[in-house]
Amino acid sequence: MINIEIIPEFRRVFMPSILERAAKTALHQQSAPDVDLSLVLTGDSQIQALDRDFLKKDAPTDVLSFPSFETDPETGRRYLGDIIISVPQAEAQSVAAGHSLEAELSLLVIHGVLHLLGHDHAGVRDKGRMWAAQSEILTILGIPPTIVYE
Repeated sequence: MINIEIIPEFRRVFMPSILERAAKTALHQQSAPDVDLSLVLTGDSQIQALDRDFLKKDAPTDVLSFPSFETDPETGRRYLGDIIISVPQAEAQSVAAGHSLEAELSLLVIHGVLHLLGHDHAGVRDKGRMWAAQSEILTILGIPPTIVYE
């Protein structure tokens, strides 16, 4: 199950089905379809506070992933964790890159899911694998894979 929370000021724009489709496609492509996660769309102040408190970076960012290794005792399903996305950052990045906000949010959801599944981009080899997975998932979604996360 994908639990989606959009803070009230941003509900005007988003259809949760787009976000859910991006997450489910990423999970399926990574052979992890039977897991749960939460996705939160928020503003810069909340994501900056999380970035500061957990990663010691006192600045807003576009996406944060918080992995969890819990299993629901009732269902036996694994809870992957939480993905937090800053809508203002996504909006600015979509304008700068010249693509739609929906494409940018899909990319950020995919990026967050891959982090929850253990992908990283700290090293050249790891980054290549993660970017290849992102491109493949974007292609499946019908989004030009030229949209990349930097």
